[in-house]
Amino acid sequence: MSDFLMPSLGADMEAGTLIEWQVQPGDRVEKGQVIAVVETAKGAIDVEVFESGVVEELYVGPDTKVPVGTPLARIGSGEHVVTERPEKEPEPETEPEPETEPKVEAEPSPVRKVPQAPVRTGEAAQSRASPAARRRARELGIDLAGLTGTGPDGAIVLKDIEGTASAEAKPARPAAGFDRDEMRKAIAAAMMRSKREIPHYYLATTVDLHTAETWMEDYNRDQPPESRLLIAALFMKATARALERYPDLNGHYTEAGFIPSEQINLGIAIHLRAGGLVAPAVLDAESLSLPELMLRLQDLVKRARSRGLRASEIGGATATVTALGDRGVDTVFGVIHPPQVAMIGFGRVRRRPLVVGDALAIRPAVDITLAADHRVCDGHMGAQFLNEIDIQLQQPEAL
Repeated sequence: MSDFLMPSLGADMEAGTLIEWQVQPGDRVEKGQVIAVVETAKGAIDVEVFESGVVEELYVGPDTKVPVGTPLARIGSGEHVVTERPEKEPEPETEPEPETEPKVEAEPSPVRKVPQAPVRTGEAAQSRASPAARRRARELGIDLAGLTGTGPDGAIVLKDIEGTASAEAKPARPAAGFDRDEMRKAIAAAMMRSKREIPHYYLATTVDLHTAETWMEDYNRDQPPESRLLIAALFMKATARALERYPDLNGHYTEAGFIPSEQINLGIAIHLRAGGLVAPAVLDAESLSLPELMLRLQDLVKRARSRGLRASEIGGATATVTALGDRGVDTVFGVIHPPQVAMIGFGRVRRRPLVVGDALAIRPAVDITLAADHRVCDGHMGAQFLNEIDIQLQQPEAL
């Protein structure tokens, strides 16, 4: 038995708002299953459970903002299920029942009930709806009169409103609004912390992509459009391979010092159309084939822009890649996202004169940069790491 806590979805997150439960007490859940939606400055995030079991109790109701680390629910064996939802139900709109005589030990005192005034249907519906349900009904323009509640004593609860909205072809998921100003504040806080606490050093190199591009063109020639590779997939796989060889650049720096990660969860900086950016992770990037990595990248970008990311993707990156080549930028020097210790940048692939053997040739090439934490490693290792990415890109058939 253990508590399910409000997760930390980045170094800049102090609190989150629970906006939806996707389970009920008594439901069995499996490790990795999405059980809640939490709103942060980065948008609405699907939160997974990290152990299998039975949801025994929900501690926090929807529309509740709580600090990171706050218990949200209890996951156990199912022996102690509490079925009441964590919503404060409204008090009955009746007058108190006064006692006509003081209580005595020998026999109960007679009690006179005060007759209630008739209540109109709309008012009755309001009185038997939870606060969260009333608030959501107002947002969606749903009339509570005539709805059948599934809560205690027939009370209308949040899931009844969402079910009605779904039946009327409205989004069942709460519409967590994107607040650009809040996201900019979150990004500013993280970057200020990064530059204040992390002693950055920067390196750059230029990599000849003739071999990589030739191989990719041959591979794509026999593939349907939806299965073709982009150069970004090769960049990420080469980076993951290099991080395998240089694990001091893959992990988190905490109060206890540097903790290397056994997994390579490669973050990818994604620009959001409404402004701001997120950097969710491709989990276990080193174990994926190039076609698998390409599909994961496409899926991640799509879900990032439709606010469908998961907590493990938002908070799980062990190193991050930023690529601005599609914006026409030749070289990009990133800022490390704490508690990570490395940011790898890829610029625009462009044709340029390069020395090949004893001759000058026009080749496709890219500038690759590294921003690394000097507390963990020095420029010597950083240079070896960038050289390893180069080596990997010269043998794309092995990626």
